[in-house]
Amino acid sequence: MGKAVMLQWVIGLLALLGVSQVDAEDPYFYYTWTVTYGTRSILRVPQQVILINDQFPGPKLEVVTNNNILLNLINKLDQPFLLTWNGIKQRKNSWQDGVLGTNCPIPPNSNYTYKFQAKDQIGSYTYFPSTLLHKAAGGFGALNIYHRSVIPIPYGYPDGDFTLLIGDWYKTSHKTLQQSLDSGKPLPFPDGVLINGQTQSTFSGEQGKTYMFRISNVGLSTSFNFRIQGHTMKLVEVEGSHVVQNLYDSLDVHVGQSLAVLVTLNQPPKDYYIVASTRFLRTVLTATAMLHYANSQTPVSGPLPAAPAFQFHWSMQQARTYRWNLTSNAARPNPQGSFHYGKITPTKTIVLANSASFINGKLRYTVNGVSYVNSDTPLKLADYFNIPGVFTMDSIRGLPSGGAATVATSVMPVSLHDFLEVVFQNNENTPQSWHLDGYDFWVVGFGSGQWNPHKRKTYNLVDALTRHTTQVYPNSWTAVLISMDNQGMWNLRSAAWGRQYLGQQFYLRVFDPVRSLTNEYDTPSNVLLCGKAVGFHP
Repeated sequence: MGKAVMLQWVIGLLALLGVSQVDAEDPYFYYTWTVTYGTRSILRVPQQVILINDQFPGPKLEVVTNNNILLNLINKLDQPFLLTWNGIKQRKNSWQDGVLGTNCPIPPNSNYTYKFQAKDQIGSYTYFPSTLLHKAAGGFGALNIYHRSVIPIPYGYPDGDFTLLIGDWYKTSHKTLQQSLDSGKPLPFPDGVLINGQTQSTFSGEQGKTYMFRISNVGLSTSFNFRIQGHTMKLVEVEGSHVVQNLYDSLDVHVGQSLAVLVTLNQPPKDYYIVASTRFLRTVLTATAMLHYANSQTPVSGPLPAAPAFQFHWSMQQARTYRWNLTSNAARPNPQGSFHYGKITPTKTIVLANSASFINGKLRYTVNGVSYVNSDTPLKLADYFNIPGVFTMDSIRGLPSGGAATVATSVMPVSLHDFLEVVFQNNENTPQSWHLDGYDFWVVGFGSGQWNPHKRKTYNLVDALTRHTTQVYPNSWTAVLISMDNQGMWNLRSAAWGRQYLGQQFYLRVFDPVRSLTNEYDTPSNVLLCGKAVGFHP
């Protein structure tokens, strides 16, 4: 498929999606999405789910690097609602991030228009509800960003492009799950795993052709392993990073993560199993789909391809094989500008330790001993309008400390253009998944036990990939480097949604005292006001 054909394919795809376009160098696309409840039979049980434009999962958002998106979201639920755009950096624009620290939730029977740009990004991403436990009912979908024609990609154009949204699923309603968390209980064991909201899916292709599979973990709490019977997968992209193109028989994907692989249909023409099974659980849950060769007359057969026999050490070793492809372009020719991450001395080291604690007799999750509680006033609005009493910047420390766990609306200050070393220390027996809005970061190290400065000798300071969500294995640590070049109020959270809901999150206030449109956009004209911000004028 040539470049011109590929470009026409993308334009045609957008047209089929009913997207309005205004021609410009960086064109604008207009969408209207309506959020409602609906009933779907999932895991053989009818249950209430969250639909977007009557779709479960929600519509696939397909754009090109630097496209501008104006998306009018109409909330027809009985609760306030927000969508967040997982992995979209929202350059200078945390106003559009869609989390409770930056946005007032959209009231029932009301609407809000998101306005953001897919600035200098390419790759496989997702969106999902950030409010309450809505994510447990749906409302999630794919957000794929294709490259501009002037930027080459380091692989041939695939003959087709499949998106697989995979995640654990509960038969229990999102409101009942929320009540359980509010009562001090953890999330229960999930009831199953879904692929694109279903227990049975088919992906068809022609023998001898190569297809891209975009794989995302949209679940609440569970890692999975992905594999295709009889086929190897060439990893080409991880959350916007083009990577060294290694071949894999199976891949671990942790909560909140996305990746893309190329699969060549080079086997005898028949049907083959596609498998996603949970990892690191005593009881394994499995979802299957089918890879169908167009000329196949033979149904799927044989045992399911086996999951890896080994657990955390195997998974950590696999993660270390993910390397940035230094010979390829990204969405813009030199995504690092004039520097290389491995040659910069960090301005600050932050060590973040997660833990489960009981506060006032109820289970809470903490970061450095502090469990986050939402304010009725978004932190971004309080900061912009200088509203006192909403948050303080001394409520969470940059290193773990002893003492009883506390609750706070915790914000950690960071100066614009700081270069941070952040270590996620997991002293629990369950794997963690950490996500940072507004950024990606270089994942430079994984290790067992306690991190200490000597562990820096093990860092990959040459070709670590950048991504927005990283796993931290049990009783282990993960180290990342972050160039703090995006001013705003940014959520750093557990991607495991029950842990996030019960406090395993906080906000980074990336700030420059000189207010300038060069660093950050002003409040949008349609900003929603709530809490103590009511009555203020943008």
